[in-house]
Amino acid sequence: MLMNASLEELTKIKGVGEAKAIQLLAAIELGKRIANMKNEERYVIHSPEDGANYVMEEMRFLTQEHFVCLFLNTKNEVIHKQTIFIGSLNASIVHPRELFKEAFRRSAASMICLHNHPSGNPEPSREDIEVTRRLVECGRILGVDVLDHIIIGDKRYVSLKEKGYL
Repeated sequence: MLMNASLEELTKIKGVGEAKAIQLLAAIELGKRIANMKNEERYVIHSPEDGANYVMEEMRFLTQEHFVCLFLNTKNEVIHKQTIFIGSLNASIVHPRELFKEAFRRSAASMICLHNHPSGNPEPSREDIEVTRRLVECGRILGVDVLDHIIIGDKRYVSLKEKGYL
């Protein structure tokens, strides 16, 4: 059986030299390791509070606005988190193309958008509300639900879904 073959056994095969035998052994070992990997527990988002708690400690002290997306599978488990944009002290330029490109790359069923307000006050601006509506509309068209847009402040957050903007 190839899985248990030694270097010497592989080099006895016509056309297989030492270099190719080593490559084969490495591929077999990699396959074994992948097969033995355990599925990691994924963080599940049940509420806006869950989403805010997932990023609160890393985002609440940032001195620039960071726009982060949590990409979710069909069970609302976080499959990927990525900072999409970094803005200035009080602004971030969000383009739907970059968000949805990453959602497609990750085969995400949905996403939660988050950004911080360096002032510590998480109340949404008019621009925050407009951007959210634009992202939700793009998501509807593209088939990737934008479940929420959460603004992170200092130990506080505001969910635009809870405020009725989605």
